[in-house]
Amino acid sequence: MRLGAPRIEPVDLGRLDADQRAALEPFLSTEGGKVGGGKILNIFRTLAHAPKALTAFLGWGNYILSKRNALSPRDRELVILRTGYNCRSGYEWTQHKRIGLDCGLTEAEVARIKAGPDAGGWSELDQAMLRATDELTGHHFVTDATWAALAPLGDKGRMDLVMTVGQYTQVSMILNSFGVQVEDGWDVDPDLRK
Repeated sequence: MRLGAPRIEPVDLGRLDADQRAALEPFLSTEGGKVGGGKILNIFRTLAHAPKALTAFLGWGNYILSKRNALSPRDRELVILRTGYNCRSGYEWTQHKRIGLDCGLTEAEVARIKAGPDAGGWSELDQAMLRATDELTGHHFVTDATWAALAPLGDKGRMDLVMTVGQYTQVSMILNSFGVQVEDGWDVDPDLRK
């Protein structure tokens, strides 16, 4: 976590204006007696200060996290976690570590993501996806050699990889700069506390 306290406090759910309520509606709807399936995460409560931006953000984010993304859920989470790590986003890492494990990454792989593409044990494609993530977060460009190594993903898969890294670079910048704090009871990886 870059900041120990929020710069922008999450909205108070008991004091939403009409625009904020409309933007948070996907989380507020009741289903089976639970509001939005549970607690509204701090990222969304913070972004609700700009409700029209939150609505647009959710639309694009839903594409990235959907089956419409050509990356498998495991591959998507591999690059999201590497992006969050590269951006030093403790919140992003904390949220997506759980998702990554649910999508097929192992604890050992999650730990190895921090070491990057040159750590042993990655397949050639995993290594290429991690290298592309490093190139995008470091230089905002995928080199020809890495692009060629990503060929098994096909053109749409390569496009979706670039768009996924771009989305989660933006998310990490938002989280880091606004000081969004992890939910109560969640632990931040010690490597990402500062």
